[in-house]
Amino acid sequence: MDTNVFNLLEKRLGREHAKLRIAIENDHHQKIFGDGINFFHPENWYSFHAFLRYTLKVIGLYERGQQNARRIRVQENIIALANLPETFDGYTILHISDLHVDMDAESRYALLETVDGLDYALCVLTGDYRARTSGPFEETLKGMQELKTQLKGPVYGVLGNHDSIRMVPGLEAIGIQMLLNESVPIELNGAKIHLSGIDDAHYFRVDDIDKAAQNLSRDDVSILLSHTPEIYEKAAHAEFDVMLCGHTHGGQICLPGGVPLTLDARCPRNIGAGAWTHKNMSGYTSVGAGTSIVNVRLNCPPEITLHRLVRPG
Repeated sequence: MDTNVFNLLEKRLGREHAKLRIAIENDHHQKIFGDGINFFHPENWYSFHAFLRYTLKVIGLYERGQQNARRIRVQENIIALANLPETFDGYTILHISDLHVDMDAESRYALLETVDGLDYALCVLTGDYRARTSGPFEETLKGMQELKTQLKGPVYGVLGNHDSIRMVPGLEAIGIQMLLNESVPIELNGAKIHLSGIDDAHYFRVDDIDKAAQNLSRDDVSILLSHTPEIYEKAAHAEFDVMLCGHTHGGQICLPGGVPLTLDARCPRNIGAGAWTHKNMSGYTSVGAGTSIVNVRLNCPPEITLHRLVRPG
């Protein structure tokens, strides 16, 4: 590993966190079975990717699925919060997840066009910036830089199971502040809410919700960014008001009616896509803007989401 990159990570994360995260990445390199929350990791089984592409071509669904993957919807979601400061009433957050920006150039251009002109105050990214789970990521950073030029306001992000900790210096250099078991205040006209983010909980399992929540005031609105919804119970127990996540792709290849064949996540299906609640916490699982394994979507359109925070009427 480049010494300069390690020094940057050590300064950014602390020596122990940096060493641990890098060691876990090295040990977990492209495993198909074992480790992580799930035992089976199809994203690392590249011969399966080829088989799936071939099968979809044979049955005549590949080209249609690619076209679907390039038609990104803008979803709107209202989140009512009793303790929301009046000045934040109507505050809008753009949520983008599972970009996989180096998967398909046309899908990346579609994303750039979709975000252009949207009205929001803050943008959050919930992980999986690259297509593969290991190897070079220069094209990923180039694609993220293209996207960043189209985004307005502050941009915060967390890492997903496809992302390397080595990407953090590059992402932060282009203006994306990564939250790695950390929190930041978001201030507006003298009032504030809190935004927290955790490191990947699905594959690398280096999340620390307690650390991410340690500086929060229980009187203030708190929003948690996580790549995966699988830690929803921990998040609710930590008394977060809102949790925004992705990872599942909504199934990506679904039966008619949007019924997913698999979500690649150990969580109830009702929180696998869209808005949901658990105890006192509001949640939203994005089906993602990109694709994984194959650049195809069937009965599950890609999306980005505008979350509008409101006070109960």
